[in-house]
Amino acid sequence: MCRHLGYLGPPVPLRSLLFDPPHSLATQAWAPRDMRGGGTINADGFGVGWWPPGAVVPVRHRSAMPIWTDTTLPALAGAVSSGAVLAAVRSATVGMPVVETAAAPFTDGRWLFSHNGVIRGWPSAVAALARDLPVDDLLTLDAPTDSAILWALVRARLRSGEPPAKAVAAVVGDLVTVAPGSRLNLLLTDGHQMIATTLGHALSVRPGRGSTLISSEPLDPGPSWQPVADGHLVTATATEVEITPIFSAPS
Repeated sequence: MCRHLGYLGPPVPLRSLLFDPPHSLATQAWAPRDMRGGGTINADGFGVGWWPPGAVVPVRHRSAMPIWTDTTLPALAGAVSSGAVLAAVRSATVGMPVVETAAAPFTDGRWLFSHNGVIRGWPSAVAALARDLPVDDLLTLDAPTDSAILWALVRARLRSGEPPAKAVAAVVGDLVTVAPGSRLNLLLTDGHQMIATTLGHALSVRPGRGSTLISSEPLDPGPSWQPVADGHLVTATATEVEITPIFSAPS
């Protein structure tokens, strides 16, 4: 069912998020502690996106292989630092393709996006919502997966000028209506703010002095981690965190 994380704050080596902590994202790929709704490991690909200093558009690295098979990544992650990062490891839903383009993060312009979960009744459950998307968007999906269509739905709202928190909450609301029982932990960032949801899966937040870290599971046993209750939306910058019920999200 995937694991993901987002970081905003002073630049840190990617390795300090992906590999170094005792329960790093790489560890969560093969030894997750709180998988819900099926799945035991996250071995169907991974991705990491980050903003180089001064960049508006993020850089992204993805693979269809398990993160532990990429022998060049630990050194790369030690050499690259960023103050804005989104990374994910994937556990593909049965029937979904295991290809590089199905791995989060998905991107468009300044945005990075990840989905931890599953849309129940896929694909017929979202057919009506998909009909409202531009044909070009449907023809250029990264992959024929529920996560990719979720990104297309969120992206369409962002392009229309909808505030990020409102866009994410609206898409979750639409999916709850047409595909009840779906698991919808979403994570969105533009390198300055993060929007995350909890619906069916775990999520924790670690506010710090000038930094914020959001992760499916805490990276370490430190006392600063705060679990986010199910059905909530997190809006965060490097210095502020707000947690509200999804369906009373700020506009």
